[in-house]
Amino acid sequence: MAVSFKDTLKSGEFIVTAEIGPPKGTDIEEMKQHINLLKNRVHGLNMTDNQSSVMRLPSLVGCHIISQLGGTPILQMTGRDRNRMALQSDLLGASVMGIDTVLCLTGDHITLGDHKDAKPVHDLESVQILKAVRMLETGQDLSGNSLKGAPRFCAGAVVTPEADPIEPQLLKFEKKIRAGAEFFQTQAVYDLDRFQQFMDYAGKFNVKILAGILLLTSARMAVYLNQHVAGITVPDSLIEKMSNAPKGDALQTGIEIAGNMIRQIRTQGIAHGVHIMAIGKETVVPDILQAAGL
Repeated sequence: MAVSFKDTLKSGEFIVTAEIGPPKGTDIEEMKQHINLLKNRVHGLNMTDNQSSVMRLPSLVGCHIISQLGGTPILQMTGRDRNRMALQSDLLGASVMGIDTVLCLTGDHITLGDHKDAKPVHDLESVQILKAVRMLETGQDLSGNSLKGAPRFCAGAVVTPEADPIEPQLLKFEKKIRAGAEFFQTQAVYDLDRFQQFMDYAGKFNVKILAGILLLTSARMAVYLNQHVAGITVPDSLIEKMSNAPKGDALQTGIEIAGNMIRQIRTQGIAHGVHIMAIGKETVVPDILQAAGL
């Protein structure tokens, strides 16, 4: 039986989580292969929620399958696609299915995805979703109506340690803690000196921080992140390293970079763990862990 993520947070272990991307369709065989590959190698598996605003199999269904296969699911839940009624209903459904860990997100902008004419909901944003989780735990819904049976959750959120300016992120980070966040999975970090500065600030709060490790697959990807993704800065030294990789070895170089970063974070005690994002390359997560000495 999988260990609860809340217990893992309390254990003092170096925590490792990873992401699983649900399919765009009903064929779940590859997703199940990824779950089986990773379920015993990490402490928790995030099931993304229409990541990048691309319509896919719902996170709730994916988390249910993780549970069935013996893994520890982390339900990603955004406010972009559902109003407060649907969000609360999904939370109750998750609890009934034994899914007790939720990551509360506002959600990527709809224009990034494949349904650009869809209307974003944003009835609740990330802080408000956290408050909804905690309200349901009291036995009441957001309108003050009594529940017949209350859920219990381990609730988390995200933070962007390399945002510039950083001050708005720090303000929202504290709001999320006050709203009930117990752990944070960060946006991708590549500059560990800068990340350490964030951790010096975050260390005064009683929450666990998992550093986001986004696998680089090419120099072109690294340049794209710098140009188009707010809050991510890939240092020139890493771009040069990816550019100088022998033909056909760029992915292996990215694996080594990710592994070295995880090793440094763990050995230097910079953060409580890492969250590995190998988008579309889930099969190489074991290689990243091996490169990290885990």
